Amino acid sequence: MTRRTPIWKAIATSLRSEIVEGLYQQGAKLPTEAVFAMRFGVNRHTVRQALKALADEGIVHARRGAGVFVTMAPTDYPIGRRVRFHKNLTDAGRSPAKKVLLLETRTAQASEAEALELKTGAMVHVYEGLSLMENQPIALFRSVFPADRLPDLLVHLRNNPSVTAGLAQSGVSDFTRASTRVNAKLATATQALHLRIAENAPILRTISVNTAPDSSPVEVGRTWFSGDKVTLTLSEL
Repeated sequence: MTRRTPIWKAIATSLRSEIVEGLYQQGAKLPTEAVFAMRFGVNRHTVRQALKALADEGIVHARRGAGVFVTMAPTDYPIGRRVRFHKNLTDAGRSPAKKVLLLETRTAQASEAEALELKTGAMVHVYEGLSLMENQPIALFRSVFPADRLPDLLVHLRNNPSVTAGLAQSGVSDFTRASTRVNAKLATATQALHLRIAENAPILRTISVNTAPDSSPVEVGRTWFSGDKVTLTLSEL
């Protein structure tokens, strides 16, 4: 027996798509619950459930006595040779931040060792965190670095969550993106919890390798972007 999608979820999906497509811009006031109730043929309580779901995701917010407004519209996020999280968002007029979830040193996985050109059993530093825009989560990331080359990196990251700053303090004054792979995924329960989206919502995963000026790999990273909050764009810079 096929389970039907609750009407409020279907309405939330429809409104989310319209915001992503630009029908409602950031800061715009949405139509009233009464208007949406008439449009979708439901009662106001059902509309309220849908709007609450969008509010929980950080897409809209309600102002008492004023209505419901769009909090966040999708932001273009360039992917190129010089990808910098902070610069990407500040250039777009947004306020970036990072939340550290994990800093540890462990044995490299086979795929990590291959990407970083390390021997089997080599140690790596792992940095997992949450990327924020306007205090709303937009991406989860896991960055892996060669521990022998960057012995003090975790110390620097504990003081400042910026990878760019941490690498600079560790002697890597510059780095560029050597490769990036992008594919679509569905959010797991834990990813959905961090990103404040529904489980199985669409997300975009990137796998990238960054290299130092001498072409040696210094970072292999995986990032899971909320598909409704970020639009990945290709850049030559």
